[in-house]
Amino acid sequence: MRLPIEPWLLGVSLLLGVGAVSCSSPDTAGKSGAPPTGKPQPEVLPNALRRLDPHFEHLWAMNKLWEDGLAEVALYDAERVVYNKVRRFEYAQLTVKEEFNDQYKVKTDDYERFDLFPVMKVNQFCRIPTDQYPYHFLTSLFFRRENPVGLYKLTSSSQEWCGNTFKAFQDDGLQYIQTYNSYWDTQGAGQRNLRRDLLFEDALPYTLRSLRFAALPTFQATICELQQTSKAAPPVYYNAEIKVQEAPAADAPEPAWLVQVQLSQKKTSKYWFAKKYPNLLLRQTAWDGRKLTLKKVSRYAYWNHPAADSSQVK
Repeated sequence: MRLPIEPWLLGVSLLLGVGAVSCSSPDTAGKSGAPPTGKPQPEVLPNALRRLDPHFEHLWAMNKLWEDGLAEVALYDAERVVYNKVRRFEYAQLTVKEEFNDQYKVKTDDYERFDLFPVMKVNQFCRIPTDQYPYHFLTSLFFRRENPVGLYKLTSSSQEWCGNTFKAFQDDGLQYIQTYNSYWDTQGAGQRNLRRDLLFEDALPYTLRSLRFAALPTFQATICELQQTSKAAPPVYYNAEIKVQEAPAADAPEPAWLVQVQLSQKKTSKYWFAKKYPNLLLRQTAWDGRKLTLKKVSRYAYWNHPAADSSQVK
């Protein structure tokens, strides 16, 4: 069932800073105040997410695979409907462990700080050609390493010839604070407080990898609709059903699990995950016509080397 949110605005300004630095370049300009001296507080999940615990392996990302200092770079053949036409393009999803500091809630440059904690970063990037002009999307999702279910931070941006839009969601321990800046009328710039006891549709390609697949669970969860768009309308929640089953052999190039996510009666998405760890997303068909089919995966330090596919630098 679709549940629209009634937002209340807490502010109407959002400052967007632009810096020409790499993923790992230090930038100390403009920073003020001494770094915290205490450890970050342990995360306390809302009851609705804790009820999902039996269906997920919370230590999924603690595997030593993620300690090699490299990123998992998965490239997909993709489809998405833009201007009422199916567009074909390449989609990249990058997964890597990073160290955050609690003061700025970003990847740290100072590993001697006392407020560090590990996160898993998932970057989703694509360039979509159309007859009018290209669309660019970049979504960054961050999860505490020990918790693949509760999203810690999300940013999503879009750029095309009509304008650019930026959205950010930050977990403050009580709620998600959303800030946004959109070129669309009736939206503009502002801030919202959102409920915290939910999953994000954008995060499912990562979160669902940690399912206890072999138990073939079926359960309910509240899911926030896709944020990788050019608009910043109030998010929509769904009372969704998530169901795991064995994937037919013809569905995937290797043994796989099929996860069906029914957001509403007319909105069903399917995800195929490899049975072997790290349970890579092999395929996806979404309710709105988005499709992904894995074509290549590798592990390398993308911040130090050329892109695995030249189309990524267009």
